[in-house]
Amino acid sequence: MKYKKYFRKTSLKQKGHGEIFLNEIFKVKPKIFLEIGVFHGVTARNICELLYDIHKDDFKYIGLDLFEKNEENKSEIIPETKFNNPFKNFYFKFIKRQEPYSLDAVKDLLKKFEKNVHLIKGNSNNILKKIDMTKVDFVFLDGGHQYETVKSDLTNCSDVIKNDGVVLCDDYNLGTALGVRKAIDEYVLVNQYKCEIICEGRLAKITKK
Repeated sequence: MKYKKYFRKTSLKQKGHGEIFLNEIFKVKPKIFLEIGVFHGVTARNICELLYDIHKDDFKYIGLDLFEKNEENKSEIIPETKFNNPFKNFYFKFIKRQEPYSLDAVKDLLKKFEKNVHLIKGNSNNILKKIDMTKVDFVFLDGGHQYETVKSDLTNCSDVIKNDGVVLCDDYNLGTALGVRKAIDEYVLVNQYKCEIICEGRLAKITKK
């Protein structure tokens, strides 16, 4: 399972991390997948390719992200969306005519799976409360990195774990986002869940004991 970057930015850029991530999904073989923090859509595309290989058209991918900076999102930290590579900047500005961190650009990247994909633009603090988590098998949590946001996201994903699903959290050991680790550690302790730290400490895999 090769993790592809599709000429865009991705958080799973370290060598081997993308493959480890995909292997965790392959173990579970979920049919309904939720990603919180879609960014440029690279991970989403890799997930859809893998789930199609496993289930063909019998899967659903739900992706949630802010997709822009605005008044509602002003307290959230959005990763740098621009490229260091001038050719990539030229490609998106003058050829694709897209802002890569936008709903339209991600839809374009995922158009191969448009019947299986549901993208939601908004803040997870509000949107997750409206999603029926009892139907979701696997969550990849890589949204807002502030303590309160991570805590809220985990709380809203509790039904996934209760129903024997998996919540996989990114950036557990990220030194610039200490709130992520604090929220995960507290959540696991309070709920007495199992937490496995994998991928050189990067990913925290939460399941029932």
